[in-house]
Amino acid sequence: MKRILITGGAGFIGSHVIRTFINRHADYEIYNLDKLTYAGNLENLRDIENNPNYFFIKGDIADDKFINQLFADYKFDGVVHLAAETHVDRSILSPMDFVKTNLLGTFVLINAFKNCWKDNFDGKLFYHVSTDEVYGSLSMHDKKFVETTAYDPRSPYSAAKAGSDHLVRSYFYTFKVPVIVSNCSNNYGPNQFPEKLIPLIINNIRNNKSLPIYGKGENVRDWLYVGDHADAIETIFHNGTAGQTYNIGGDNEMRNIDIVTLICDLVDQKLNREIGTARKLITYVKDRPGHDLRYAIDFSKLKNALGWTPKTNFKDGISQTIDWYLNNEVWMNNVISGDYQKYYELQYSNQNY
Repeated sequence: MKRILITGGAGFIGSHVIRTFINRHADYEIYNLDKLTYAGNLENLRDIENNPNYFFIKGDIADDKFINQLFADYKFDGVVHLAAETHVDRSILSPMDFVKTNLLGTFVLINAFKNCWKDNFDGKLFYHVSTDEVYGSLSMHDKKFVETTAYDPRSPYSAAKAGSDHLVRSYFYTFKVPVIVSNCSNNYGPNQFPEKLIPLIINNIRNNKSLPIYGKGENVRDWLYVGDHADAIETIFHNGTAGQTYNIGGDNEMRNIDIVTLICDLVDQKLNREIGTARKLITYVKDRPGHDLRYAIDFSKLKNALGWTPKTNFKDGISQTIDWYLNNEVWMNNVISGDYQKYYELQYSNQNY
């Protein structure tokens, strides 16, 4: 059986990727490596945690000794690397955390992968999952990001991710390590940590709290349903070409204010309230430093080469997402309170790794 290491698998995107691999590949052993920081929640994987082909390991990707021992013991055939600090606001407040995890952690991982297999990389792959934010900002008239767009990161988060992208590619050219990089647009869907825009807005509406919008809410993002992203990752992992980069987009550009007002009206409707009630909670706040105006992904390379396109249109996806958060109030309350962390810290406090 192939052994696949998925880092950050207890997080939002990672949990969906693990579920996709488990459900589609009975001949794989899937190892979930996660540090279980504030955004890592094993509740996200309750439905598959007892699968005989699924294994969880708690650990830090930036711990060189630990990671090298892990590869020596398990000899992973493939890596899907998602573990990262991802919240831009946090990167402004604490950039060192982002450099350590996103850049140093990526180095430790790919270097251990290289040392594990040395010159025999047949059937092996290191897949690095990145973001469209490395490309910088677009004007409203610019064409979409393509794989050859020059990097121009504007925040400590995107700069650390850009550095890790370059580092991974350098191992392909210098050491012949088979690598793939993908850059995705903004994800949304179930299990996302509530510091992010969409779950934050849904939860605040439910609790009658203000809905903070940076600036005038005119910043534009391309939105990708997390299940479609997991499907794209699985497709690229099995059919992509080593050394290549693939952009993954949702083909759905929207201004932040338009997303928020749509969510307001849908939540009002689902809660049987007068339409317009939630909109009264919208509050405009000072814009974030270095706030990129627009991201937009051209995924035609992925579509033409591997036949992938997103399956979930935004209206259906956002409706399903709202339903999930409204129906999983206990999950949300446990995340906000931090209670989920206490349980898993105790459960894995004596793990050898």
